[in-house]
Formats: sequence, structure tokens, C-alpha cells
Amino acid sequence: MADDSIKQSTEEQIKELSADELQAIEEKFDPELRFRILQMPLTLVAAAILFLLSCYHYYTAGFGIPQATVHRGFHMGVTLLVVFLSFSAFGKKEIASSWAAPFGLPLIDWCLAIAGIVSALYVPWIYSELAFRVGNPLPIDVIMGTILIVVLLEAVRRSMGWPLPVIAILFMAYAYFGKSMPGILVHPGASWSNIVNHLYLTSQGIYGTALGVIATYVFHFVLFGVMATRIGLGQLFIDVASALAGRYAGGPAKVSVLSSALLGSISGSSIANTVTTGSLTIPAMIRIGYPRHFAAAVEAAASTGGQITPPVMGAVAFLMIEYLGVPLTTILTAALVPAFMHFFGVLVQVHLEARRLGLRGMSVEELPNAWRVLKKGWLSVLPLALLVAVLLSGRTPFAAAFWSISACIVVLAIQQIRASGLIEGIKGTLHGIWEGFILGAKQSLSVTAAAALVGVVIGVVTLTGVGFKIAYMVTTIAQDWANSVHDMVAFLPFELMTVPSLTLLFTLMLTAVVCILMGCGIPTTANYIIMVAVAAPILGMLGVQQMVAHYFVFYYGVLADVTPPVAMAAYAGAGIAGANAFKAGNTAFRLSMGKALVPFVFAFQPALLIVTDGFTWQAFALAFSGAVLGIWVLASAVSGWLYAPLYWFERLILVFAAILLVAPNFSATAIGLVLVVPSMLRQLLPRILSRTPA
Repeated sequence: MADDSIKQSTEEQIKELSADELQAIEEKFDPELRFRILQMPLTLVAAAILFLLSCYHYYTAGFGIPQATVHRGFHMGVTLLVVFLSFSAFGKKEIASSWAAPFGLPLIDWCLAIAGIVSALYVPWIYSELAFRVGNPLPIDVIMGTILIVVLLEAVRRSMGWPLPVIAILFMAYAYFGKSMPGILVHPGASWSNIVNHLYLTSQGIYGTALGVIATYVFHFVLFGVMATRIGLGQLFIDVASALAGRYAGGPAKVSVLSSALLGSISGSSIANTVTTGSLTIPAMIRIGYPRHFAAAVEAAASTGGQITPPVMGAVAFLMIEYLGVPLTTILTAALVPAFMHFFGVLVQVHLEARRLGLRGMSVEELPNAWRVLKKGWLSVLPLALLVAVLLSGRTPFAAAFWSISACIVVLAIQQIRASGLIEGIKGTLHGIWEGFILGAKQSLSVTAAAALVGVVIGVVTLTGVGFKIAYMVTTIAQDWANSVHDMVAFLPFELMTVPSLTLLFTLMLTAVVCILMGCGIPTTANYIIMVAVAAPILGMLGVQQMVAHYFVFYYGVLADVTPPVAMAAYAGAGIAGANAFKAGNTAFRLSMGKALVPFVFAFQPALLIVTDGFTWQAFALAFSGAVLGIWVLASAVSGWLYAPLYWFERLILVFAAILLVAPNFSATAIGLVLVVPSMLRQLLPRILSRTPA
């Protein structure tokens, strides 16, 4: 009875969470949303700048983008200006006006804002002279470059926290103190003037591909996601998921998985996705009997999966276009199966947990009617359908964004006019555009600052060649381990794995650890860019296809969002559920095992990505079926439930069987299946015999 009363009070507490409280939870775990409260008239000025920035990008998406350096410099300069208006130095949301803080903004922030926009626009200003300055910078070039680097470090620290600035400082220190580095890491070193020249005046640093993709693609799709949410697409996804999956055992958890997959297709943040859908699904999961930490973990794992879900993939899809040089349709096709595997893995575990706990589905009264939901909200699907259609037609991603944002505006106008009449509807539409464009620009601030600072990391890598040195170190260690393991099992009458296969396996394991560690606390887009520079060359040295290497490091970088001790998405879910944050993080990592296993599968069998070299349907079928079976068997092992409770030794056998099943090898898959059969027979035969007529 005591447990029931505690559970009931917890449910009531969760139900009472207001929009402001949910926003506070989101801000607590996502520094990108900790915006400062400004005073008038600065509030209006900042809003106008954000609105005009969105208008600029909306216009350029439809009618052409200026010269690359000018476009990137303008976007970064305006972003830095607003960052120092929007984010305080130490998280204080409101500052009173005084001589040291005119309009509630400290003088240091005014100085940083002005320094940021001036130093960012300086390179576009001297663009016509750059050909004569690169390699031989003037003192003013070095001064302006130094100012921009310092401003970027502070802007990213304020908007995202310390992880990325620390990484950038360490990389710059490596470039400067190259002669003092140990072993293979030693290099001639570079003067500060040369470092600034490379990072500031060339396209290999701050003004490089990372910033270019954010300014050209990512901003537009962040804006589209905001506008699509304003017209009700996010709520439609949640309602449709409830109608389709809510009635089955553990229904709210399955709704969480399905709705997060749908919402994640247009969302760029796993934390925002967790709070948006979790505010509805987490209380429902607790209400039917799921433990609080498990409910938080389900939502976090499902929401993080949104970052790998086409067509947006947390905006990484458009970065991949630049880095891989392949059409967007190829990128999206390759992402389909791994994304399915992730959500399949989460879905199987929530189903087995529901069976183990004997949980019910949602009642008919609790479920929306699918037909009514679609009839009421079908208009909100049109912009997403248009987005996909334009992308698949072969037109540019920013053209697709332009037409889909335009469609959102049209749908918004129709909704407002239907609800309020012509005059009030037009006013409501203009207000919706104003708020949507401001919010879209706001949500891109930290991503832009981070991308520019990632350019510092990329610039140091190209200046010093450290990426290939790290790759050499990792592959050498992996080969030594492979040789040792191969010698240890040399007595066996058959060969389990060849030395090259073992070397690849250990290299993948080490690379995965590097990706998770470097991905802690860093948003998806910046995360991927760093992984491509530092981790992808490791796999390239072993002959792994470029697309496979990029997907591997991307998936493990994203996994950091649910990997303690910095599992921010899981901690946000725990904040809603009132659960132990670390326990929720551990459970979310366990639920994300599909995302952890599948990259190893497609590294050994690239056919799983469909569009890789050497693809055959036979290889794909073996890899796909093995992965599905392996995820299901491993889920059973960790849940302790197949069709009934499992003994401890059966769980160990199933873990080993799952590893064999996911190995894209027919013999290994067959052995794995044989190992699963005894446990299945032990649980199924009594059921079958009990139903047999006497």
C-alpha cells in the first residue's frame, strides 16, 4: 500500500508539471536554450535581428546564396552578436540596468558582441585581397583572427558549456607546442601567426565546410522544424502514434518509441525531443506500471534515435553531402535500415519489459481516434511531404527547405483563417511567422557558434596531420591485440577470426570509445564534424569504405547523449519522471543497444547500408536477418524474459548467441540460432502441450 501511495503521488506530481516547469527542465539539461531575459528596448532589438536573420536565410534559400565567404561571415557575425545578447556569462537570466550594464547588458557583453560581428565580417570585407594575404598575414589580420577565436571560445562556452572550447584549446596548444609532443605526435610546431593565418584566412578553418553547411543547410531545416511544429505536425505525430500503438501491452512506451521516431525526423535536438514527447508519454508509462527510471530511459533512447532518422537526421544528412560528395538520396537510403534497427531494439525491450511486469495497454477511452486525428490535422503533413518530394526530385536541400517553409506558412494561414476569420486570421498568421522565425533563429545560435569553433579543430588537424597520427596509433594497438588474441586461440582446430578481422574489430571498439568520449555534451552536428576529422581516418586506414566509416563515427558520437556520465537526454527524461538520473542513463544506454550493435554489423558487412560498393541482396538479407534476430535475443537476455522468465545461465548463453547472430556470417548465424533453440523449447513446449486436446 505504501508503494502504491508513493506511486500515486509521483503520478500527480508529474501531471502537474506546467509548460514553464518543462521548459525549466529542458534548459537545465540543454544549455543551448538558457536564454537571458532582456529588458526593453533590447528585447525588441534582439527579436528583430533574429527575425531578419531568418528572413535572410529564407530568401537566400529560394533565390540564391551569396559568395560563400560573404554568406558564412555574415551569418556568423550576426549570430555572435545575438549570442552575447542572449546568453549571460554565468547563467544569470536577468541583469538590472546601471552604468556598467546599459539596457541590462554588461559592458563586457557589448564589447564581445561588437568584437564578434566586426572580426567575423572582416574576412568578407577583405575577400578580394585574400589571395595576396594567405600565408603572409598582416598584423591586423592576426589581431582580428585572434579576437574572433577568443570570441568564439566564449560564445560556445556560454551557449553550450565547456567541452567543445576545451577541445579547441587543446588542439591549438598541440599546434603551437608541436616540438614538445611525445613520440609520433611530435611535429615542427607553428607560430601563432601561422596558426591564425590557417584558421582565419583559409577555407580550412573557421570559414570552412562546417560553418558553410550550417549557414547553407542546417539553419533552414531548424527553421522548418520550428514552423512545422507550430502548425501542429509534432502533436499529430504523437496522436497518430497513440492511435496505432497505445492499445498493446505497455502501450505508452510503444507510443513513446513511435512518436519519437516521427518527431525526430524533423527535430535537431534529442533533449528537445525528450521533453516534447516525454511530457505526455512518461507520465502515461508510469501510470500503467513502468518504473520511473525505465520510463525516462525509454523516452531518452527513442528521442536520441531521432538524430539518426531520415530525412533530417539532426541536420547531419546535409553535412554528409559535403563530406562524402554523394546525393542526398544516397545518404537517406543508407540511413533507413540502421534507424529501423535502433527503434526495433528499443521496441522489443519495452515489449518484453511489459510482458515481464504484466502491464496493460491504454484503454479505448485514453486513445485518440486515428481517423479523426488525420482528418483534423492532415494539412500539417503537407509541408513534410513536400520536403521529401523536393529532396527526392534531386533539387538542392535549401530549395526543399524554402518550399517546405513556404508550405508551413500557407498551412498556418489556412488554419488561422479557418479558426478566426479573415482579418484575425491574417493577424494570427503574421504573429505565428514572427514568433516562428525568431525561435528558429534562436535555436540555431549555439549550433552556428559550435560549427565555427569546430572549424578550429578541423584547421589544426589539416595543419598538423594529427588525425592520421591518431589513426596510426589506434590501428597499431588494435593489430597488436589482434595478434595476441590469435596466438592465444591457435590451439583450436578451426579459426574463429582472421588477424585482419580481429584488427578491424578492436579498431572499431577503440574508435567507438573515442567517439563516445569526445561526443559528451556536444550537439549532433558539431559532434559529427569532429568525428569525421579525428575518428573516421582511423577506419579508413583499414580499408573501410568512407560512407561506412562516417556512419560508424556518427552513430557512436550520438550515443553519447544516453551514455553516462553525460547522458543529457536521459537526465532530461529523469527530470520529468522524478527518477534517479544515473539509473535512467544506464537504462537508456541499454535500450540503445541496437544503435550500439548495428554499426559493427555494417562495418563488417557494408551491404546493410544498401548503397555501398559491392552490395548484393544475398549479403543484405543475411546481415539484416542476423541483426534483427541478434537484437531480439540480446533484448531477451538483458530483460530476463523470452516467453517466460529466463534462468541466469540461459541469459549468458543468449548473450553469446546474440553476438554470433549479428555477425554477418552464415556459419556464425547458424550456431547462434542453435544456441537459442533450447531456451525457446523449454518455454514454448509446456504451452503447446497444455493446449493439446487430451
